[in-house]
Amino acid sequence: MTKDNRHPNAPPSPLGRKVIGWLKQLLFMLLVFTVFSAVLDVWRSRDMPKTDLANIQATTVQGDKVNLLAMSHEQPVLLYFWGTWCPVCSFVSPSVDIAASQYKVVTVAMTSGSDTKMQQYLRHKDYDFAVVNDPRGEISQQWSMQVTPTLMVIKDGELAFYTSGFTSLPGIWWRMLLA
Repeated sequence: MTKDNRHPNAPPSPLGRKVIGWLKQLLFMLLVFTVFSAVLDVWRSRDMPKTDLANIQATTVQGDKVNLLAMSHEQPVLLYFWGTWCPVCSFVSPSVDIAASQYKVVTVAMTSGSDTKMQQYLRHKDYDFAVVNDPRGEISQQWSMQVTPTLMVIKDGELAFYTSGFTSLPGIWWRMLLA
């Protein structure tokens, strides 16, 4: 007999069965959400070129030179289009900042103001990722960006993964690992 006077092989209590049922439902919902997100990403990226990508050759607001396609031949690069004005980006940017400590990351801040304003924003948020400021949206137009946030993994000069909208840190990690 166990401490609660139940036999060790006794069926779970009604509460235990409810918890198990909830966990099964949660896992099923996560699976459905993951599959739906993957299908949506494939559908959204259907018109995105996979090769012959526009190169980003620029200087970050931190003063570093960026050559996206050259970098992608060394190892996969996470390319993140975002804006300081984007509410969803405020949830994704911390994950991108963590990923930047492990992977090559280039971010493009779309129509988010001057370099000085961008540097103040980065200091305020304590973000360390590389930022190419795109105050007039010229880079964003070259890449046909219409949705923020958008994340892409570029490997060997080609688009390996594409997603837009909310993305979690595990979602970033698995895309980088599979690239």
